[in-house]
Amino acid sequence: DPLPSERELGEMFSSSRTPVREAMRILKAYGVVEVRPKVGAVIIDRRMDAVFDLYSFNTLELSRQTFLETQGFRQLIEVGAADQLFTRTSEDDISELRAINDTMREAEGLHGRALQDFNFHLKLVSIVGNQQLLEIYRIMKPVMLKIMENGVNRIKSGDVNFDEHAGIVDALESRNRIAFQYRMSQHLEAGLALFKE
Repeated sequence: DPLPSERELGEMFSSSRTPVREAMRILKAYGVVEVRPKVGAVIIDRRMDAVFDLYSFNTLELSRQTFLETQGFRQLIEVGAADQLFTRTSEDDISELRAINDTMREAEGLHGRALQDFNFHLKLVSIVGNQQLLEIYRIMKPVMLKIMENGVNRIKSGDVNFDEHAGIVDALESRNRIAFQYRMSQHLEAGLALFKE
């Protein structure tokens, strides 16, 4: 819905234009209002996008603590979701995971390989079928990419990640819970060697 003009809002709330403009700026930052040419301010729902934009400027230093907390969260989800994954994973999902893994191996540059690494894990989480988890992963993408870029840089090739992913997919396809949880845990903990106590 369109909002009244700044002048009209000022009159409605007995306020000058300066506080109205500041309020509009804040509402735009929160993804609640958008200013459109020839239309004016319009109420929208872009709140989640605004959160993603805010998080993308994350200046969090990639410390041991950040690594442990992020990977610990991912362990809870990716290792803990074995039951849902075994129930929900289709042959098409297995094929898509293998295709993403192949793309990661062939990707150029640090960021390209890390992005495909992220896509692999995002696909796994998508199989669980929980939209809120997907949104959380999208929000955490910048930090996860930093971790993944550091991991790719450490091993200097996509082969180690490729082999680890392939083992995870094999265990998922055969519905081998022990192998899946072991391989996923090992994969998520692999970058810990990057950080000193």
